[in-house]
Amino acid sequence: MSLIDDLNALRTEAEAAVSAAADAAACESLRARYVGRKGRIRDLTARLGELSGAEKGTAGKLANDVKNAVESLCDARVSALGGTKPAVAPAGPRFDVTLPGTRFPVGRRHPVYETLAEIVQTFARMGFAAVTGPEIETSYHNFEALNIPADHPSRDGFDTFYLGGSTWLLRSHTSPVQVRTMKSLPPPVRVVVPGKVFRPDTADASHSPMFHQVEGLMVDEGVSFADLKGVLTVFARQFFGPETRTRFRPSFFPFTEPSAEVDVSCIFCGGKGCSVCGQGGWIEILGSGMVHPRVFEKVGYDAERYTGFAFGMGVERIAMLRHRIPDIRLLTENNVRFLGQF
Repeated sequence: MSLIDDLNALRTEAEAAVSAAADAAACESLRARYVGRKGRIRDLTARLGELSGAEKGTAGKLANDVKNAVESLCDARVSALGGTKPAVAPAGPRFDVTLPGTRFPVGRRHPVYETLAEIVQTFARMGFAAVTGPEIETSYHNFEALNIPADHPSRDGFDTFYLGGSTWLLRSHTSPVQVRTMKSLPPPVRVVVPGKVFRPDTADASHSPMFHQVEGLMVDEGVSFADLKGVLTVFARQFFGPETRTRFRPSFFPFTEPSAEVDVSCIFCGGKGCSVCGQGGWIEILGSGMVHPRVFEKVGYDAERYTGFAFGMGVERIAMLRHRIPDIRLLTENNVRFLGQF
């Protein structure tokens, strides 16, 4: 017999079987036998590939008609017998509406940005305004304007990621924003500069090629090193605690003269000596100094009339000290379990 003959015979057989069904369950069993996923009609339609184009279209249409006719017969018979078509079980696990809702965790500020904001707020209480600038800088603003010429040996530690030439680069400190601020504003100036910086450092427990800084600048008539010491001492006591002591050690930076490294008494042992401070009782937190007269000349300030000081600190270092974090890489791995402690 041809496929068309077989389909017509199947329709006749199904009509007789459904009409004789005794109950709704028997109707559903017949439905599965004839039009289910493994039913008789599916077996017959598997033979469509053996037909030519015209015959295939005719047989395919007939197969759909037979399937729809059997479905209608089953529905009508179930209804006549006083039954209903069984509901299809929902896919996947059932949802119990009586259970309490799931609470999603509330986000919080990253410990680096929490520390950065607190540093900025501490200096804001002393009259320092926060300013920002571009992370992609010119070599002039990043080096030359800060008294770091191309042949200066100190430049090796600051040389950073250049962008297709020697003019543009990712800034290696936020000091260029100080230069831009002085070029756009006359004295007096009192600002702090927070932001990301980039240096060609190999990542390890205490170094990262990207980190955050907060630098500060104060310029006016009569600003002295005593003012620098006073401002940074107030900062240390407000940030680390009223009992914190400060120590200024001579150092060198091309853009300040004189320059000093600033230490605070160890916040863990109170200066008695412990593993954190290397038994010395002091922890270095930042560099500072009086702005070099050559920097004033670059920005158009009268170095005979104005003086000023600048300082800079790594925010990650301050956050690590505060929270006793042993490895700077933990701050950038985005480990939610680690960050959730703060």
